[in-house]
Amino acid sequence: MFSSLKKMFSGGEKEREKILAPVEGKAVPLSEVSDPTFSQEILGKGVAIIPEKGRIVAPASGVLTVMFETKHAVSVTTDGGAEIIVHVGLDTVNLKGEHYTSYKKQGEHVNAGELLVEFDIYAIKEAGYDVITPIIVCNTPNYPDMVCHTGMQVKELDPIIEL
Repeated sequence: MFSSLKKMFSGGEKEREKILAPVEGKAVPLSEVSDPTFSQEILGKGVAIIPEKGRIVAPASGVLTVMFETKHAVSVTTDGGAEIIVHVGLDTVNLKGEHYTSYKKQGEHVNAGELLVEFDIYAIKEAGYDVITPIIVCNTPNYPDMVCHTGMQVKELDPIIEL
């Protein structure tokens, strides 16, 4: 009761939307990604995760706006309007979908935590690719107070970005 009264008198500051870890591993700053498209934040700000498990879950509830034919990347537009790209590995588009399995189709509504893609970490590494996984907010200018959490181990669905 007091929290709702407090919000009424304080202007009702709304809770920030959270983007959740789509994969288990170590969250690191984008500056640690060896591809300048990500490290220089050309596509937007975000976090990268060095994955320890080969599965990607929806980082928020929303519409699966892009499921790349090669399954190496997905884009979700959250119910709150954030445009999120999850890109599994660097230059992995060259694998043409090999070592990836998708579970959802473009245009479907997904809930946070739903399985989107599985990938074989070891086969991808063996093929000579880095599996670091950037999670980018493509419409970063809409979120001037965005906070990215890095330098820690994350489990699936741990909060990694606050918008």
